[in-house]
Amino acid sequence: MQLRGHTRYGALLGALSLVAACSGGGAGDGVITLDYWCWSGSQAAKVAAFNEAHSDIQVRHTDAGGSVDSSTKLLTASRAGNAPDVSCVEYPTVPSMIVSDVLADISEFTTDIEDAFTPEVWQMTRFEGQVYGIPQDIGPMVLLYNERRFEELGIAVPATWEEFAEVAAEVRERDPASYLTTFAPGEFGNFAGLAQQAGASWWSVEDREWTVAISDDRTLEVAAYWQDLIDRDLVLPEPLLTPEWNNRVNQGQVLTWPAGLWAPDVIHGVAEGQAGDWAIAPLPHWEGDGGEVALQGGTALSVTKNSDHPEAAARFAIWMNTAETAYELQIAAGQYPACVEGQTAAAQGPPPALTAGQEDYWEVAAHAAAHTVSDITWGPNVSTAGDAFRDAMSAAVRDGTPLPDALHETQRVVVEEMRRVGFRLSQ
Repeated sequence: MQLRGHTRYGALLGALSLVAACSGGGAGDGVITLDYWCWSGSQAAKVAAFNEAHSDIQVRHTDAGGSVDSSTKLLTASRAGNAPDVSCVEYPTVPSMIVSDVLADISEFTTDIEDAFTPEVWQMTRFEGQVYGIPQDIGPMVLLYNERRFEELGIAVPATWEEFAEVAAEVRERDPASYLTTFAPGEFGNFAGLAQQAGASWWSVEDREWTVAISDDRTLEVAAYWQDLIDRDLVLPEPLLTPEWNNRVNQGQVLTWPAGLWAPDVIHGVAEGQAGDWAIAPLPHWEGDGGEVALQGGTALSVTKNSDHPEAAARFAIWMNTAETAYELQIAAGQYPACVEGQTAAAQGPPPALTAGQEDYWEVAAHAAAHTVSDITWGPNVSTAGDAFRDAMSAAVRDGTPLPDALHETQRVVVEEMRRVGFRLSQ
């Protein structure tokens, strides 16, 4: 989750490179060597810092790529008996890695860091009370908006989703070329976050018996809300980050993006000329509900069952995500740490370039991080759910069929696969 530029990161990385060059050499007698897979930008520097600080453990880092590819590679390696000792695992795929017998329970090694993360963040790596990873970074959802365009059009930042619909209509009236936001049919994680904020829980498990509720009432209500905005031509139904979408952003014709806290760096990457024009606000909430938000994106460092050194591996994972040196490197590389102390440290620096003019950026970010939805459980076949969602939602937008129908189809596909594989289901 990239949050800001890399100037400070480059300086720190250069210093670490000099240290590594001076230290040289390989692991000596009695030294434990761990293999580590992870893909984000700060990893090489963090591993170098860990190796410099620990004479008894040395780590070899491999960039194994992110997203679905990383999970597939890890599962394949685990089945072959040669998975790394530690691997980055995206939060939604943690349960699938657990039920596939890839990840080790490291609860016994985490008692001393219980307060390092909020309960809601810990929930991302817990399964039936056991800990299967150390949280690394998080993306609490916020409303990223083009403040300059809001001022030009004389519109207010919406605090509720009801107000959001009203502002969407105002934007279309005042500038017919612009839209308040985009409904992207392929964004499974984003829609899941919006549904979770509304009270949906797509999977739950008790004694290894699963309940699947992707088409529950709260999720269908969220879908109906966006369907209404699409039907009234108040939001733009199209994929994100295409050349066409990027051009609309650069022209100031897409005014907001409800997304994780990493979103400012994404927009800055496609509209660098708008640096300082944007700001973040709390994600709109439903009238009568609290201000809790979901986490969109994030990874944990998990110890695998293939590791011959689980205690050393857990020690490494803990250091990587709680040590001051580690989270300072993480912040410098543009990531928002999962640990509470890391978030406090991040708030001492400048906001991302896109939101450079926002004095209360870190206050808004910290409030979102401190008010996340609790008790979220992802399912054992999230990748299947994501594929089914993207196919069904894209077809609905293309063919003009109801979005709620796409959720029923996603539910059907997910349940059928779980039954076929042999999971126990409550329904």
